[in-house]
Amino acid sequence: MTSVAGGPGQLTLSPADRAAAIAAVKAQARIETGYDDALIAAFAETAIGLAEQFTGRALIVRTMTATLPAGEGWQALPVAPVRAITAVAAGVPPVALAAEAFTVDIDARATGWVRAAGIAGPLSVTFEAGLASGWAALPPALAQGVALLAAHLMDDRTGATPPPAAVTALWRPFRVMALATEVRA
Repeated sequence: MTSVAGGPGQLTLSPADRAAAIAAVKAQARIETGYDDALIAAFAETAIGLAEQFTGRALIVRTMTATLPAGEGWQALPVAPVRAITAVAAGVPPVALAAEAFTVDIDARATGWVRAAGIAGPLSVTFEAGLASGWAALPPALAQGVALLAAHLMDDRTGATPPPAAVTALWRPFRVMALATEVRA
C-alpha cells in the first residue's frame, strides 16, 4: 500500500504564503479587521487542501515522503507535479540506498518514477512536488477558487449552504484524472 506524508490536503502555509492567503480571503469577504486572521488562515489551508484533493495535484511546493511497496519494476510516485526526487531508502526503518541501487526519472507530465530491483522491504522516497513555489505563483484561477471557498467557509460556519459552484468551475481546468494506473516498462 502506498502512503504519502505531506501529500495533497496536508499543507501548512509558510508565513509569507499565509499572509498572502489571508489578504486574498479578506478581500473576497470584504473583511477589514485583523481579529479573525488565525481563523481565516485555517479556512485558507482547508480550502487549499480541498483544491489539491479536487485537482489531484500538490499546489504549493513542499517536501513529501512516499512509502511504496517493494517491487522489480518502475513505480510512479502518487503525487504530481514532481520537481525533484531527493532520496530513496528501503526497509523498516528506512536505510538510504546507494545511488547505483535505484533509478529515478521525472517524465514530461511531471510524474516521478522509481525503480529499485532486488530490494526487499518497502521503499521510502523523498521528493519535492507542487505546481507553484508559493501563493503568489499559483495560477490566478486556483488562487481565486481557494479564496472564494475560504470566504464561503468563513461566512457559513454552520455548513447550511453548499459552496459556490464557481469554486469547482475555477479549479476544473487543473484537474487531473486517471482511469487506470499508469504502467511503465
